[in-house]
Amino acid sequence: MNSPQDDTSMNDEKLIEDIKEYGWTVMLIEATEYLPSFAYTVGLWRNYNHPELISFGLTTKTLHSILNIGGELVKDGHRLQIGRDYDDFFENGIAQFIKVDPRSLKDYFGYAIWFNETSDFPALQLVWTDRNNNYPWNAEFEEEFLYRQPLLDTNADFKFREEKNLAVFTTRQWIEEKKPILRVVHDEDGDWQFLTGDQLPEDIKIVALEQMALSDPTLNDVFNLDYGEAAERNFVGDKWIRSNIHGDE
Repeated sequence: MNSPQDDTSMNDEKLIEDIKEYGWTVMLIEATEYLPSFAYTVGLWRNYNHPELISFGLTTKTLHSILNIGGELVKDGHRLQIGRDYDDFFENGIAQFIKVDPRSLKDYFGYAIWFNETSDFPALQLVWTDRNNNYPWNAEFEEEFLYRQPLLDTNADFKFREEKNLAVFTTRQWIEEKKPILRVVHDEDGDWQFLTGDQLPEDIKIVALEQMALSDPTLNDVFNLDYGEAAERNFVGDKWIRSNIHGDE
């Protein structure tokens, strides 16, 4: 699976049966202490030549409901449009669709990639508004909802949920000697550490999170480390091996 959180239990046979019966199915992923909930469809692309759908940050019951509404619209022959206000999905509120950057598909559409046997398919994100019908891109959008739905059309170059100027820990060896980052730690208190592996306590430096991602785009692959998790690799481009630090760092 490629999703940052595990899909709710559904075996492959049940998924295929549901798609045959209904035309699509909806995968539900619960929120963690750090990562938001999300849900996505599987089957819309193969059965209706329509982009798969995804949405974030609401209860899984609500996400299941709104994506099924989207599925019904697609089944009835509608093509969901980018940038249009829809009032079909919520009793008191509107929603819009944005195009998902293909570079974000592997982060969220694990079963859709498996079912379609490729990651080369389009997807749309349903974006909901706050209590005053402001979208996340509006200046008046309520701050408490800001990190509950990452916008997948714009953040593929910087996938981390935090602000770009967040202070994070790295090493003198990375800054001065250009050594690669081989270990990333997301502390239980929320701090990020980007380590070369040969550092001493006196080698620790502080930089902006954006500086790390811009210097090494492969660090975006571990944007979804939860609190208390770490990832290691042997070289840049190597597969990250994730683990739980259990407060041992």
